[in-house]
Amino acid sequence: MAEKYFTREEAQELLDYVGTNLEAARSQKQRLEILEKDLAAGATRIMFLGGSMPPLVELGQKRAERDRLAGEIRDAVERVHETGCLVKDLDLGLVDFPSLRGGEEVYLCWKLGEEKILFWHGLTEGYAGRKPLDESAPEEPPQGPDRIQ
Repeated sequence: MAEKYFTREEAQELLDYVGTNLEAARSQKQRLEILEKDLAAGATRIMFLGGSMPPLVELGQKRAERDRLAGEIRDAVERVHETGCLVKDLDLGLVDFPSLRGGEEVYLCWKLGEEKILFWHGLTEGYAGRKPLDESAPEEPPQGPDRIQ
């Protein structure tokens, strides 16, 4: 059971905030991946150089940058999770918002770049099981203690 259920409107209101943090995390992740390749190449060079002096200062700076980027990614994803929604795939920019549909727990599904929340899926279906939200179907408002502000 989710700590918070979102109406479509509540989830929609968070898209700018969620999108900004998701973009930041994705950007840092791309930089981190490049840095990881550089560090791996540096480790390979050191192995092949044998007794030669490796560029320790440069490697230390890259490790510090890697750690900083990893922390920034973690922080951005945590800010998204603090809203009550879930980052499902950082590379694709997928976010799920727990919701109720016909009394059943589901996820409102949003992908970075989409202007609105247009899809939903069951808890075990994932992105491949996305279904369009029916514009004419009334949304079930969250009730009781599950609605946390």
